[in-house]
This record gives sequence, C-alpha cells and structure tokens, in this order.
Amino acid sequence: MRRLELEFQPRRSSPLAWSLLALGVAVVAVLVLLQQQLQAEQVELEARVHGMELQLGRRPATAAPQNSAASREQAERLAQMRSVSQQLQRPWQQLFAMLEAQPQEDVALLSLTPDARKGQVRISAEARNLEAMLHYHQRLEQSAELSDVSLLNHEVVAGQAEHPVRFNLTATWEIGHGRP
Repeated sequence: MRRLELEFQPRRSSPLAWSLLALGVAVVAVLVLLQQQLQAEQVELEARVHGMELQLGRRPATAAPQNSAASREQAERLAQMRSVSQQLQRPWQQLFAMLEAQPQEDVALLSLTPDARKGQVRISAEARNLEAMLHYHQRLEQSAELSDVSLLNHEVVAGQAEHPVRFNLTATWEIGHGRP
C-alpha cells in the first residue's frame, strides 16, 4: 500500500483573487447605496402625488396611500366583520327551540357547533342505543330548519354498562326559503 501524503501548509492566494474579491465587495456596496437612494426617491414621489391628488380633489383628505400589506389587512378585517354580522343575523332562537323540542328521553346533546359562514351546524350527542341514534337522525332530517343531515362518526362506549352510542352529525342550517 502506498503511503498517504497530506499537505497542511496554506496555499498562497494570488493577487488576482484578492482584487476580484475587493471588486465584488465594492459593487455590492454601490448597489446597496443605490437601492436606498431609489427607495427614498419613491417615498418622496408618492408623497408628492398624494399631495397633488388632494389639491385636485381626486382623493379625500382622510384616505392615505396604502401598500399591499395594509390593504390585505383591511380586507381581512372587513371579512371578519361580515362573518360576525352574518352570525348575528342567524335565527339562533329558532334553531335552539327546534333542538329542544326534539324528544330527549333516549338522546342527550353534548355540544352544538354552528358555523354561520358555511350555513352548517355540527351536533355531538349520546344515544342510549344505535336505534335511538338512527331515530334522532331521521327526526332532524324531517325538521324544517335542517337539511342534508349526515352522520360523521359514531362509537359504542364499551366502558359503560348500557353501551351508549356517541355520535357526531352535521347538517345544513336552513333560513327562510331553503337558503343557508
């Protein structure tokens, strides 16, 4: 086997390599300064255009120039306000009254999660047995307030003596003329 020879002495860099490195650093520095100057000019020009628009009456005095991030944030806030408004306009009492009017001897409601934006409601409940769960599902389908009632999942609770059935339903929440 041949003997391995390793050289641990640093190589000498050529003056050409050092000059190219210095030239690259100088070009980057000039470009950064140029970019900062152009940004300052852009801000100044936008302020002048805004002032001229105010003088000409094309823009109300309360409106400030907005960048895309500010307009996106404003659109998100508007969407949130519409969502809250939609939820407040829903006939909550009508939905609660219909659910409370359902026979509750074999079924217990655990949670109710309405989504006014989608026009849906999710119902979590526990039934005494599988037959009671199916009857409850049918009664909800026949109600005037809910349509497209679907069983999402169910499980038999084996840890309890009576083996109740926990289940989740989703339904479309109708308003008025059958529109969610």
